[in-house]
Amino acid sequence: MRTGLTEFEAMLAVARHGSFRAAAGELNLSTSALSQSVASLEARLGTRLFHRTTRSVRLTEAGERFVADVAPAIASLGVAIERASDEGDAPRGTLRINTSTGAARRVMAPLLVPYLTRYPDVRLDLVTDDRLVDIVRDGFDAGFRTADIVPGDMIAVPFGEPIRFAVVGSPGYLAANGTPRNPSDLASHRCIRARMRSGHIYHWEFERHGEAIEVDVPGVLTLDEPNLMLEAARAGLGLTYLTEFNVAEDLASGSLVRVLEDWTPPFDRLCLYYSGRRHVPGALRALIDLIRETG
Repeated sequence: MRTGLTEFEAMLAVARHGSFRAAAGELNLSTSALSQSVASLEARLGTRLFHRTTRSVRLTEAGERFVADVAPAIASLGVAIERASDEGDAPRGTLRINTSTGAARRVMAPLLVPYLTRYPDVRLDLVTDDRLVDIVRDGFDAGFRTADIVPGDMIAVPFGEPIRFAVVGSPGYLAANGTPRNPSDLASHRCIRARMRSGHIYHWEFERHGEAIEVDVPGVLTLDEPNLMLEAARAGLGLTYLTEFNVAEDLASGSLVRVLEDWTPPFDRLCLYYSGRRHVPGALRALIDLIRETG
């Protein structure tokens, strides 16, 4: 609890999440300790702030007014304490980052491991979620996403090379079924299709000489996890479409072969993004500086 105002921060976290369990996870408290803090605050105020049922938690009318009055003051106190803490010699405290699973794999070894090695007083809380969340509302300091989906009101710091996709298949599959020369050839191939978190089936994207094509590929297998797609492709079940990062080791070992390479140019880069309307804590500033330092 950064400000020490335990009861107020507990109440605001429950109001944000609509859940004692989720709020406890954010604050690194047990659910019972969090519930006690909220109950203690309600007892001191002499009013109930939340309607509680076995299925939901929501603010009472008095609770909504109290949150509206208290939240700005608590936020200001938090900023003041963070600024005072930043006056120390090295970054410290907890840095909460939201990212997708794929982005987390990309940034861990080249960025986050060196960052934590350089700044041992920082505690990094990395939450992977393939849904795009509101990082401010959900209590995160920053996020990692591809540039095309970073919200327009956020400050974005590019990291790494532009992301490029690859169509790959096993040598056995290609020997038996032939090699596609252009995206239209995929109609006669077995493909391992990708289901997005929203539920829709991803259409493979191609571009060459200014011509952009999206293909709803055929296939008998649909998956929603890249490692499973790799396993299926290695087993010869069809072609799959993944980032170069995911398939690099298989291409190097020869267990998979790339096709349609001239149709898969680089796309967006990964970005660290954060709100420019809030105080940037020292731990986040240090991460931004490291990204710029390493390029």
